[in-house]
Amino acid sequence: MKTIVVEEFGGPEALRIVDRDPGVPGPTQVLVDVHTSAINWIDVSARAGRLTAAGMLPPIGGTGAGLGLGWDVAGTVAALGAEVRGLAVGDAVIGLRDLLLEPGTHAEAVVLDVTALARAPRTIPLADAGGLPLAGTTAWQAIELAGVRPGHRVLITGATGAVGRLSTQLARLRRATVVVAVRPGDDHAADDLDADHVVPSGPTLGHAVRALVPGGVDIVIDAANLGVAAHHALRAGGTFVAMVRPLAPPPIRDTRVLVQESFADSGTLAVVAALVDAGHLDLPTARVYPLDDAVAAYRSFEDGGHRGRILVSP
Repeated sequence: MKTIVVEEFGGPEALRIVDRDPGVPGPTQVLVDVHTSAINWIDVSARAGRLTAAGMLPPIGGTGAGLGLGWDVAGTVAALGAEVRGLAVGDAVIGLRDLLLEPGTHAEAVVLDVTALARAPRTIPLADAGGLPLAGTTAWQAIELAGVRPGHRVLITGATGAVGRLSTQLARLRRATVVVAVRPGDDHAADDLDADHVVPSGPTLGHAVRALVPGGVDIVIDAANLGVAAHHALRAGGTFVAMVRPLAPPPIRDTRVLVQESFADSGTLAVVAALVDAGHLDLPTARVYPLDDAVAAYRSFEDGGHRGRILVSP
């Protein structure tokens, strides 16, 4: 079956389509026929070699038949391991691949452990659900890690991106006061986020936030990886959640600096799917590209400027 791999690091042109057998599911695994799979920045970092340079991946030559890309998946159950319960062939599911050396989800089919799967939301097209797993899991786990509660004042950076958008919606659902930071000139993209305040990102972010929230916010969810610039908006003793460990700021002024490292969890995926069905979470799709046009899909993703997820579909 077709799958996207990288056999040498580089730009989008480094992507290759190869024929690879997804394998037979083990006792606790599920074979999923892929409907869509979103592109995420971790895919770009893997393809460009940045994860290998950071020691998170071995050289491509050590992975066998190339490095598979794709974390998200929405699809249907094609086969079940003998110990899997609660799912049946034909069920619509969402899933998350979180082991970098496993085959990627930019493929016609993929095998995942049942603990990395949940039933897909019923109220949105299955194609759109392919953009939900990693962003939804990351946002939910970040909000939980930060301990967002009613009355908290929360700054969310990168609010027009997938993780930032969902984090904003989750913080509002918990009745927090939400300040979102967006790129200068991108204010219009935050119009539908229902945030209390919108401020531009940049070196003066801390001052802009403190002008609106005297003393600083209680929590920062740094989805845009702004680091110290976002930390300046945090009150003494507040909580900062970083998405990338090397970009986490130091915990000055008695702040807590935590790193959100997303992981596949069927319970979290089920919660996120239920919130979509309840109308609390919305993650638009910008465009779905055929798997054969993955190079164009990656170029579009990296060019930016679109509102919604970029997905590939077999």
